[in-house]
Amino acid sequence: MPLAIFALTIAAYAIGTTEFVIVGLLPTVATDLHITLPLAGLIVSVYALGVTFGAPILTALTGKIERKPLLLGLMALFIVGNTAAALSPSYEMLLVARVIAAFAHGVFFSVGATIAADLVPENRRASAIAMMFMGLTVAIVTGVPIGTYIGQVFGWRATFWAVGALGILAFAAIAALLPNTLKKAPPASLLDQVRVLGSGRLLIVFAMTALGYGGTFVAFTFLAPILQDVTGFSESSVSLILVLYGIAIAAGNIGGGKIANHNPVKALIGLFALQAIVLVIFSFTAGSPVLTLITLAALGFLSFANVPGLQLYVVQLAKEQRPGAVDVASALNIAAFNLGIALGAWLGGVVVESPMGLGATPWVGAILVAVALLLTIWSGALDRRAAPMLKTA
Repeated sequence: MPLAIFALTIAAYAIGTTEFVIVGLLPTVATDLHITLPLAGLIVSVYALGVTFGAPILTALTGKIERKPLLLGLMALFIVGNTAAALSPSYEMLLVARVIAAFAHGVFFSVGATIAADLVPENRRASAIAMMFMGLTVAIVTGVPIGTYIGQVFGWRATFWAVGALGILAFAAIAALLPNTLKKAPPASLLDQVRVLGSGRLLIVFAMTALGYGGTFVAFTFLAPILQDVTGFSESSVSLILVLYGIAIAAGNIGGGKIANHNPVKALIGLFALQAIVLVIFSFTAGSPVLTLITLAALGFLSFANVPGLQLYVVQLAKEQRPGAVDVASALNIAAFNLGIALGAWLGGVVVESPMGLGATPWVGAILVAVALLLTIWSGALDRRAAPMLKTA
């Protein structure tokens, strides 16, 4: 792999860390800023919404900018966002800082995947994109628990300073290693995106993505307080448990790709069913430390195992429904993942604030995943109904 790919991997690692590290720090942030846990949970929702709406709009608006200056500008924006978070004197300013960082996130992955593919021969493009996204996976396994530990020992602001330093490292790597002569893909206009959103079949898949992926975040957003207040783990144990969860996520991402290769719909039906069941089980095992660890390992695997299948399915459907806008459909599905995070985190906050409390977040998340399961079964039935017509055509 060219060294330039590793520059993109470092940037993906920094971005992945800042997105998910807040989950381990919610109790610390809530205490320091004198806010409730549900309000702290909105820090996750606001970031995800920033990615959801910032990615398609800003990608369209920045389409004419040369690729290397654009990536450098995005990493500069990322550094500004995390520095502002570290310096935030209030909850409101922290939300603004998170949105700034989220804007960089959305456009980076949209543009970065294209650049990674262009840096290698055609037969190695998938491997190059996978290498860049590996930064995101490794961030979940190592960056999030390390960032959580830093925040618990030195304060949550120290975590954002550390992530900002990662951004500076990524900026330097991109400046030094990325070639100046990168091709620009034709920018996807906002009109192209509206056309994709006009497809009912694709809207079903986007809903599957948002609900199926986002369902876990009803509980995952509040995992640290669940582990401390419901299960009884010490604060120092949370970062270690996040390592276990991250390893399970990485395994799920790899395993999910293999499971979904031949028939993504069939794979997604099985994965969503298991995910909903494990979330319900977590409602009962959360009170036991040993059973919680076993349940979380299963949940970590399942919560990300659906990602490759969802992405593959949306590309397959887009080729049939909107053949001229496959890339746009893929990008909008990434937005749907983040919309799911925002929805899950917000709903989790509502549940925590209700009489049901923290312990109810897993089974409420299971309801969202169950709806995604029903949508997947429906979409599969529509595929079977359309198959004879496609053969006739």
